[in-house]
Amino acid sequence: MILGTLGRYFGAVFLRWIGGLFLGAALLVFLIDVLELMRTRLDDAPEAFLGLLAVSALRVPLIMEQVLPFAVLIGSIAAFVSLSRRSELAVARASGLSVWQFAAPGVALALALGVLATTVYNPAAVAMKVASDRLAGELVGRAASILSEQSSESWLRQRTAEGDAILWVGGVADGGTTVIDPVAWQFDKDGRLERRIEAPVGRLGEGTWIFERATVVDTDGTPRREAEFRLPTALTPDQVRGRFASPDSVSFWALPGTIGRAAASGLPPYRFRLQFHALLSRPLLLAAMVLIAATVSLGSARSGGTGRMILGGVVAGFMLYVITEIARDLGSEGLVPAALAAWAPAVVATWLGSTVLLFREDG
Repeated sequence: MILGTLGRYFGAVFLRWIGGLFLGAALLVFLIDVLELMRTRLDDAPEAFLGLLAVSALRVPLIMEQVLPFAVLIGSIAAFVSLSRRSELAVARASGLSVWQFAAPGVALALALGVLATTVYNPAAVAMKVASDRLAGELVGRAASILSEQSSESWLRQRTAEGDAILWVGGVADGGTTVIDPVAWQFDKDGRLERRIEAPVGRLGEGTWIFERATVVDTDGTPRREAEFRLPTALTPDQVRGRFASPDSVSFWALPGTIGRAAASGLPPYRFRLQFHALLSRPLLLAAMVLIAATVSLGSARSGGTGRMILGGVVAGFMLYVITEIARDLGSEGLVPAALAAWAPAVVATWLGSTVLLFREDG
């Protein structure tokens, strides 16, 4: 492994390219998000616009978690090309260093970034997203459903002594105590529909759902407005969050407790367990990105095939993304163990990158 001045220099080159691409992508995401949020503005006051800027700025870090692996991949390709064009890799080779030695600073940097992203960046990004949701609720009211901690599982059936109820929500916030745009169908003990309730927001109280500014439609089809409608429930905030909330809205350090509470509540913890292992495997995934970058860039850079190199990096990143998403879908449904679904793409990518690099550079 390269030690000393040369290793630190190569590491600085990788950090500069990866950091620059990550920040550039964050700025682009921020601008796009601001334009999207402007459609939800209620007025043209400067304070409202500044508030939406703050909402978007607080949302961007969590979105950028998904971009980080690709920033590492493209940034590593750019770093290898930059070093090659300045003949610094040629000098390193002439001094007797192998590709493994001058790729080591990039791999070490990726591992360090992965650890920091999991243990520090993720909890901070989740906390900022929670603050963003609260600020959005104050600024745009119902439009906060766009910003809520929602997932694709929007239906829930609850049983009480008064009868069953089916609940649909557009999102969940405030740790599972608030639901956005809820619609409830209430049945009597014999299973007959009694009424439908719609509201812009619902809050979970002690043994009851409290729907604010609700529209209630009884069996005669006549709607009526109520400032507050209460629907009995036996659900807890943990059960609501476990059913509706996205695993991305739970920080790394809170995931073990969330997994335990979901299992204790009788809800499948597959999605949260998968997220936990995905965060654990992130350092290895980022290291795999550096190895893939080395395989697609070093040979092409020597032969002048820059276009082929870029295309190869894009294709490799896209294939890894598809494989990762397929594995996550299987793991989130409990079809394969969460650890296998989360770790397999990173392990396979690392193995393939190392193998191809070994044959290409060492014969």
